[in-house]
Amino acid sequence: MATADHIDPVELGHLLAALMPENRLALEISLATGLRISDVLGLRTEVLRSASDGRVTVRELKTGKNRRVRVPTELRERALGLAGRLYVFEHRYSRDKHRTRQAVWKDLKRIASAFRLKSNITPHSARKAYAVEKYQQVGLKRLQGLLQHKDEAVTVIYALADELTARKRRRRPGS
Repeated sequence: MATADHIDPVELGHLLAALMPENRLALEISLATGLRISDVLGLRTEVLRSASDGRVTVRELKTGKNRRVRVPTELRERALGLAGRLYVFEHRYSRDKHRTRQAVWKDLKRIASAFRLKSNITPHSARKAYAVEKYQQVGLKRLQGLLQHKDEAVTVIYALADELTARKRRRRPGS
């Protein structure tokens, strides 16, 4: 399975502008918090509504660890404006379920294809963009804590995702 590439913030902005509004917002929250898209989509409406300061605790699906993040006010207000009864990002057919990560992936792939991007852009690219930006602000050790990685080597891959993607593009023929 190919890993998600990092995406330049300007390119990401163009992609986000073309996405369905709910998927765009989910990715913007991932970009602002570093949460995996599955954790963003699993946000419950009541949890976000009761977080007046924007701080929410999320139990990460992948690790089972609790993580406290701050959803910026503007994103929180937009999310609450779209929110369903149980989940902020309701499933298309069932109000008792949240939107799937595959739905966001499919929308993002559709747009990346329309833009003729050769990179492997996935919802996880937003988490990598978050990591690159935070690494420059807070350094490796703090980033490792923010991403809740056990292994520092994994954090290095995220922190340097922009450089690794650039190298991959230079090696790819016809790029």
